[in-house]
Amino acid sequence: MKELGFLIVYAAAFYAFIIHRSLLLSRDHHSKLFGLRPGWLLPNSLNDVSDAQWRNFRGNLPLLSVVLAIFAFVANMSRAYFHFKARGMSVIWLLISLIYLSYLHGACIIFILTIASINFLLVKIVARTKYFSFVFWIFNIFFLLCNRIYEGYSFSVFGQHWAYLDNFRGTFRWHICFNFVALRMISFGYDYHWANQASRFDYEKHTQRCHICKSGKTCYQVLQLNVPQNNFSPTDVAWYGVRWIFNFVLMELITHLFYYNAFAISGMWKHLSPMDVFIIGYGVLNFMWLKFFLIWRYFRLWSLICGIEVPENMPRCINNCYNLESFWKNWHASYNKWLVRYMYIPLGGSQRKLLNIWVIFTFVAIWHDLEWKLLSWAWLTCLFFVPEMVFKATANSFQAKSAFGHFVLRELNAVAGAVTITCLMVANLVGFVIGPSGINWLVSRFLRKDGLPVLAGMFVTFYVGTKLMFHIHEFKQGRH
Repeated sequence: MKELGFLIVYAAAFYAFIIHRSLLLSRDHHSKLFGLRPGWLLPNSLNDVSDAQWRNFRGNLPLLSVVLAIFAFVANMSRAYFHFKARGMSVIWLLISLIYLSYLHGACIIFILTIASINFLLVKIVARTKYFSFVFWIFNIFFLLCNRIYEGYSFSVFGQHWAYLDNFRGTFRWHICFNFVALRMISFGYDYHWANQASRFDYEKHTQRCHICKSGKTCYQVLQLNVPQNNFSPTDVAWYGVRWIFNFVLMELITHLFYYNAFAISGMWKHLSPMDVFIIGYGVLNFMWLKFFLIWRYFRLWSLICGIEVPENMPRCINNCYNLESFWKNWHASYNKWLVRYMYIPLGGSQRKLLNIWVIFTFVAIWHDLEWKLLSWAWLTCLFFVPEMVFKATANSFQAKSAFGHFVLRELNAVAGAVTITCLMVANLVGFVIGPSGINWLVSRFLRKDGLPVLAGMFVTFYVGTKLMFHIHEFKQGRH
């Protein structure tokens, strides 16, 4: 208990210092930062809306909420009064989606439908052949790259008589959103391919064996268009929405007080001390986590209202992960599930883990965008994965038989956690703040006389944080 008390006091002091220093940085440098707009939450304040993704989501939230209300009303009324099942609901959702896509992307919806239709025909033709995986991946990677390289294509390329359609490209770039369509195309292709290799899904046998279905709840194996989810009651969904609103207000408070992302995109971090660079980097990671938390949970709320339960993203706070594997499982969790099912297992799973992570993270980087800094982020993450895998294998083979042995193993795990968190920060700073060209600057800055104490303090803080995470994990295990 003495250790836990010390850890809590240290953590409280650490965050008090981070908050105090962040307020001073934002106050002293706000005139040199890009992307600040007049705020609304606090008097005489500015709001950091420098992140384009957050700015677009936040700015379009009223419109999105109107669409959500219409979508949910039509879908739920169709179920309740017309008793639509899978086919009927598919038609309803398809029509609403086409209308909304036409508003978002205008005439460019032609590109989306064309590529998706070609993918559908390709799957139907080659799904039963031994060349399926090779041809299928070549097709999808080809269009992922071409969509980015040609920035969504121009209609004039196909002839001047089509050029007028370039004036009706909608309000949002289609090739940015198409990355998610590509994942759906790949999952459809593989599911169809595997369905042709195995026996058909037997619903009755599944419900007899599945403990979730036996309890009367809905699992992910059941078609939720036929059977709406019942794991979340209307009260649960309403509370989920209320919690989302509280977190949105928290995000607004953070962006009004701390201009972390504005520091990153303005290049001001180059003129700061090592301590302040660490604070900005740490702040950017927390801002990114909360941003994706809000975006992904908003759309999960949408699906729950419509009777569909999808996997939860961000199930664990960014400050409660001390190894790379758990970090990625608890970041974009649904994407992680997708990668495991459609890439990791087909590539050989744990038998080729060391090779697989390089292929998968390279794909993840390309899927996000064609930028060297993202490839650098992916490859650095893979590089940092290697020692963690070796350490885990060694720790698993070591059986502590005494109290001292348990103590040594726990301390080594805490040190390994501190190293991992440091590596995660470096990889994400390179990927999302300083870029690959800033690696030498970062290393040289922290290896100078004024940087080494900061580096040591950072490591001690992450060590303390890891031990605090151990206590949280043990408390949860004891509670269950």
